[in-house]
Amino acid sequence: KKGERGFFYHSGGVKAVVGIVEVKAEAHPESKDPAWECVDLVAVKPVKRAVTLAEIKAEPRLAEMVLVKNSRLSVQPVSDEEWQIVCEMAGVKP
Repeated sequence: KKGERGFFYHSGGVKAVVGIVEVKAEAHPESKDPAWECVDLVAVKPVKRAVTLAEIKAEPRLAEMVLVKNSRLSVQPVSDEEWQIVCEMAGVKP
């Protein structure tokens, strides 16, 4: 939803959470291909320490996180508990 925060996950090279973003506009048709939808985001801040996919997968409390089960989705839900844990791992206040 507009105004919600999320993680910016770098999926190329080293796969890792590298920043915090905010939803600027909810899902809408992509300009180049209206059959696809996109979400507009704005960067809020970088995290103090990137959290790699390997670290997320190694954290037992994150075993059910969508990122662990399907890291190929562009936009995916993050529970409040997952948000807290990843923020803690990244050295940022939730």
